[in-house]
Amino acid sequence: MDKLLIEGPTNLNGTVKVSRAKNAYLPILAAVLVSDKPIKLKNLPDLRDIRTMLRLLQNLGVKIDDHEDHTSFDASQLTGHEATYELVKTMRASIFVLGPLLARLGKAKVSLPGGCAIGTRPIDIHLKNLEKLGVEFEISSGYVESKSSNLKACHLPLSFPSVGATENLMMASIFIDGETIIENAAREPEISDLADFLNAMGASINGAGTSKITITGVKELNAVEYEAIGDRIEAATYIFGALMTESEVKVEGMNPKHIGFVLDTLKDMGANLEIGEDFVLVRRSKLKPVKIKTAPYPGFPTDLQAQMMALMTKIPGNSYIEENIFENRFMHVPELVRLGAKINLSGNSAFVEGGRPLKAAPVMCTDLRASAALVLAALVSEGETEVRRVYHLDRGYEKLDQKLNSLGAKVKKVNE
Repeated sequence: MDKLLIEGPTNLNGTVKVSRAKNAYLPILAAVLVSDKPIKLKNLPDLRDIRTMLRLLQNLGVKIDDHEDHTSFDASQLTGHEATYELVKTMRASIFVLGPLLARLGKAKVSLPGGCAIGTRPIDIHLKNLEKLGVEFEISSGYVESKSSNLKACHLPLSFPSVGATENLMMASIFIDGETIIENAAREPEISDLADFLNAMGASINGAGTSKITITGVKELNAVEYEAIGDRIEAATYIFGALMTESEVKVEGMNPKHIGFVLDTLKDMGANLEIGEDFVLVRRSKLKPVKIKTAPYPGFPTDLQAQMMALMTKIPGNSYIEENIFENRFMHVPELVRLGAKINLSGNSAFVEGGRPLKAAPVMCTDLRASAALVLAALVSEGETEVRRVYHLDRGYEKLDQKLNSLGAKVKKVNE
């Protein structure tokens, strides 16, 4: 098991390019299953979740070939319809194959999803609305077994703007005759990216990125070459790191509009930011405390809550975070406290007394974004911080240690 040794405090300087978004490519990879035509995807990030999804596709009969700058897929001859527990136990994105398999084969057997232990992540919104399309389900022995002989277009008002449910319903509906309308749809940029990918293949999806998405059924799809958007969460993580270390860093390779709410919040806090078409340049800034409430897009992302808390520990004064998406997403708090942070929890709220010096200590990663927060905190802690269980980071940050070192950090990955 790997761990990171991080020497702090440090200053960063230079340019870092973010990878293509994991949360965009996972549903796009699942969508490969709907087409029998050749597909090329450019610059897949080398991440554990991506590798797991590739193995899942191969297990279903998809032929995959790696090339220098793209990966090619041939799903013309699917040989299975089951996503096994052994393949998907570490990855909640397994549920994304449910919609595509139903659209293509009319049946699917998918293990209930795993992933980070940050909440219950119920899939009832997926199942309830797929049922309205004409899907029959049975949940048995940890699997969702589903079938449908005749999917029908209908109106699907979601009880919550679930990203996964919105994406699954989009993929399940692309061949259904007539118009399927998703109301209260999730609006994340990754939703729009999936719609752009499907439309590039010949699907007819309108309204992605708004709360109302209309899918008009088509008969067939075309071959396509596609590249996903840059990773907005990775980008914001480096931006926070630059602010914490009082450094000048250019973060490029993404659309700043995808983190518009975050950037506006940082500017309100006093951040000195230059925002371009595909980059954010962070300059030395004097920040003031802030109150944050996580919310569905376009609000403040729950996936940046932990990193924002790490930033708050550096800002003199009292800051506040209210977590409104996941009920168990403060597991990084005890680890930040081990480094010297003063944080008090009350229900779904955290109160941070910032500006206290942080000192190195052994800390343990509990989930993907908590891991990133601990790495950021280690960059500003006095001494060598040992960050354990960094396999969580490998799920969502490509070459994090190398990218930080390219900016002047002192990060070493070693085997325990």
